[in-house]
Amino acid sequence: METLVVGGTGFIGQNLCRELDERGHDVTALSRDPHDADLPTGVIRKEGDVTDYDSIEGAFEGKDAVVFLPALSPLFKPDGGDEMHFRVHLDGTENAVRAAEEHGVDRYLQMSALGADPDGPTHYLRAKGQAEAVVKNSELDWVIFRPSVVFGDGGEFVYFTKRLKQIFAPGVPLYPLPGGGTKAHFQLIWVDDLVPMLADALGGEEHVGQVYEVGGPEIHSLREATELVFESEGRDITVVPLPMPLAKVGLTVLGSLGFPMGSDQYEGLDFDNTPADNDVVAFGRDPSSLRSFRSHLGLS
Repeated sequence: METLVVGGTGFIGQNLCRELDERGHDVTALSRDPHDADLPTGVIRKEGDVTDYDSIEGAFEGKDAVVFLPALSPLFKPDGGDEMHFRVHLDGTENAVRAAEEHGVDRYLQMSALGADPDGPTHYLRAKGQAEAVVKNSELDWVIFRPSVVFGDGGEFVYFTKRLKQIFAPGVPLYPLPGGGTKAHFQLIWVDDLVPMLADALGGEEHVGQVYEVGGPEIHSLREATELVFESEGRDITVVPLPMPLAKVGLTVLGSLGFPMGSDQYEGLDFDNTPADNDVVAFGRDPSSLRSFRSHLGLS
């Protein structure tokens, strides 16, 4: 199968390219700067920016399947401001869908996010929700994935927990977490459990028109996940609650001053990131068989 992975040099993209290459796909990785990525030698590299249609259109020629992965992090304020979520997630999706339709692509897989909603509480979730609508209204045989936070080597979640510590309490063992870190919950999923499901979804008519919400075997509050990270490094911390209104003011002010977190990131700490039903079962996987965040950290 000729498969184009848009965003193929990112965290999930590199892992997916390796998975597809091992399965015998003819893989092309498309990104703004693909040249130094850690990809198998058989993977073709194409340069292009999803916000520029002309730069990516040619990469879709002759492809049987397309996977759209480009994403700005919901955990940090993007360079260029929150409106960049719409440029990358929405405009980028519109360009990819247009190119896929024009070149007669057979299967189109869109990476979305849990909570994606055109009227959602953050720029990230609104852009993701509006991008989903573009995909669903297309002429393509589409599949949409909404994962919880994806972890693994090269992922950013562990770094995120440490960055919050640097923001709110640098140099001391106290860790003031917004709301005590009990407001938001995550069903973190290991990247090496996720990518085989993405690859499976590129075949089989049963996946067409499906939206899959997937997560790992365990649910952790932000506090629990943070404590696991520091425990894995042999570091003691004492979590103390930071009132949510105070956290909102602090992050909003910092964001306006160019700090890499802002009001959107505050909103992301105030709701759960867990699937209502864990759709990993649609791929023959028992959630309890997946790798836990605790195991990834070497704690079990």
